[in-house]
Amino acid sequence: MSIRSHIDGLRETVPPGVTLVAVSKFHPAETVREAYDAGLRVFGESRVQELVAKKELLPGDIEWHFIGNLQRNKVKQIAPFISLIHSLDNERLMLEIEKQGAANDRVIHCLLQIHIAEEETKSGFSRDKCRQFLEEGRWKACPHVRIAGVMGMATFTDDRNQVREEFRQLKSLFDELKTGYFPDDPAFKEISMGMTGDYQVAIEEGSTMVRIGTLIFGSR
Repeated sequence: MSIRSHIDGLRETVPPGVTLVAVSKFHPAETVREAYDAGLRVFGESRVQELVAKKELLPGDIEWHFIGNLQRNKVKQIAPFISLIHSLDNERLMLEIEKQGAANDRVIHCLLQIHIAEEETKSGFSRDKCRQFLEEGRWKACPHVRIAGVMGMATFTDDRNQVREEFRQLKSLFDELKTGYFPDDPAFKEISMGMTGDYQVAIEEGSTMVRIGTLIFGSR
């Protein structure tokens, strides 16, 4: 099947109002172009060098999302153009994003990455650390960082009930944070959860943004 037909199939299962982020990491620019030509405009990358290289080769109206672990010394390279960083998980990273946002005279939208899986290898704030981070309030002094929601990855397991419960916990935390810290901020609206193997469960549990790679581009 072609990339276009994969995308057409996905459109039948991803409802309007849920953003489809095409995870294009490790795929060449010409493959990304096929997905672009099929109508996709939001692409997710997890390596800064690869992202910057692809951006130079592809149309300027692409909305680039950074979805991987972001090192502070790499923020400068993506700050001029990145649309959304999904992986804000500590204060020092926030301060660097603020610095580079100011240098580029732009506000950079970010999601708080929350650790909801049982696997220790996945990164992110614990729920308590996230509450503490927001309560301390230093983010309020960062006008070039806009906290736009939360992101989380479920445990890699065949147990659908466990995956559903983890997504449910993330949605519950989002609701708590929205009420407690962002009640009047329309930008705080995104719940980025769900990938190729579990995106339908994520959508059922309130996801506003799914990150899909294999179902679009095939296995790497």
